[in-house]
Amino acid sequence: MKQLLTLGLACLLLTACKKDTEKTEDTEITAETTPALTFENKEYSQKSNLPCRGENCTTVNISVPVATEGVVGDSINRKVFNVTRSIVYFGEQPSNSTNYEELMASFIKSYEELAKKFPSDAIPWEAKIKATVDYKTDSIIGIKLNNYVYTGGAHGYEGNRSLLFNAVTGRSLAYSDIFKDEKAFTAYAEKKFREKFKIPANKSINATGLFFENDKFVLPLNIFFKEDGLLLYYNSVEVGSFADGPKELLLPYADIDQYMRLK
Repeated sequence: MKQLLTLGLACLLLTACKKDTEKTEDTEITAETTPALTFENKEYSQKSNLPCRGENCTTVNISVPVATEGVVGDSINRKVFNVTRSIVYFGEQPSNSTNYEELMASFIKSYEELAKKFPSDAIPWEAKIKATVDYKTDSIIGIKLNNYVYTGGAHGYEGNRSLLFNAVTGRSLAYSDIFKDEKAFTAYAEKKFREKFKIPANKSINATGLFFENDKFVLPLNIFFKEDGLLLYYNSVEVGSFADGPKELLLPYADIDQYMRLK
């Protein structure tokens, strides 16, 4: 009888230990899977070795937030770099650079090769990237990437890019992730867009001189989550002339709640 009691007590202790271990392991897995995502700012710059023209020199300056945690951070950092690479280049297609130093060197090299061929026309180039964490909740991370590139001509091009991520997985968000019914939201956005820019409801969307493709309203390539609403942002020349500048439409969350899947 004594032996049976001893054996039973041992089994209870073993079971308790096993449950404690399982709880500890579950807690550790959860913590490792969803860490608190933080960012630190990184600055990169390069300058051409060729002589400047007065105060104008060929330079590249890049400032980006770098996520510091695991696979989620890696996914976000990779996207930010790839978008930067799609902007800072000269030629028919982006370089094969794998990091910011290589990317800047490639841009500088393109300028120097051209400057050596046509020294009298060698106007200094410039590339600037300023990326910041513009919005952050438990479900969404929004990064605003302001960019300016000049590679000759009358003027450079400046614009803003919105990079939206699932805060838990690091995956880029598509409009289907954000809206319950993209078609219905687009119809609502068009109504508000027409009201703001005074385009009659019974007229073409391009009636006042805009350049929507196929004369059809579409959502912009860039949507920014803001504290007070969703910002629809059309960069210069996306739907209008360069001189007209960007077009912006802020829709308060209270007015679009029925369309939102994420917020």
